[in-house]
Amino acid sequence: MTAKTAINLDIGHIGKDQTHLDAFGPFDAGPYDLTTWFDQATRDRPLELEIGSGKGTFLVNQSPEHPDINYIGIEYAKAYWRHAADRLRRHARENVRMVHAEAGYFLRNYVADGIFQQVHIYFPDPWPKARHNKRRLVQAPFLRDVHRILTPTGQIRLATDHLDYFAWMEDHAAQVSDIFDRLEFVSPESAGEGELVGTNFERKYRREGRPFNAMILRKKP
Repeated sequence: MTAKTAINLDIGHIGKDQTHLDAFGPFDAGPYDLTTWFDQATRDRPLELEIGSGKGTFLVNQSPEHPDINYIGIEYAKAYWRHAADRLRRHARENVRMVHAEAGYFLRNYVADGIFQQVHIYFPDPWPKARHNKRRLVQAPFLRDVHRILTPTGQIRLATDHLDYFAWMEDHAAQVSDIFDRLEFVSPESAGEGELVGTNFERKYRREGRPFNAMILRKKP
């Protein structure tokens, strides 16, 4: 993305950044009502979260499949966040908001208990070097953090093209089997024919012939 292109992007009311988070007040004033980001008439809709939205392909395609659901996307890379927010605005996806934040920081400080019916995590950075594995997003402590924000039967949906990372996910999923049941992955309605999820990363990696693996972790009642 060129500097000129970035300047022309318009995040509109879809994009949310630290200024919008600060508007909630100090951390100890929570929990915060994220539904206030949406039109008042639609604030009673179920909420879903995507962590690592990239350029927003999944949310652009999935949100019109479920106009009765409100979606929040998180993207830490500022250029991708701006691109995704502008893209969602241009496609008039009024049931989506795109947040520029680090996922763990956002979850710990701004998200109330039990509000998301699904959390989507598709093709997170695998951090393939052994010395960098500790930076991987999907780890048992993080899964327990996500458990807190899920509705009573909420789900975490995970997908990756990296075999070692998937083995890592399986190991960490086993470490939280006291609070989650593991289920077979079912592709979302927005996935194209032969696609697992239908993100930009998946389409790129599919052309390279990479294998894909996925799972669902459902919160135990």
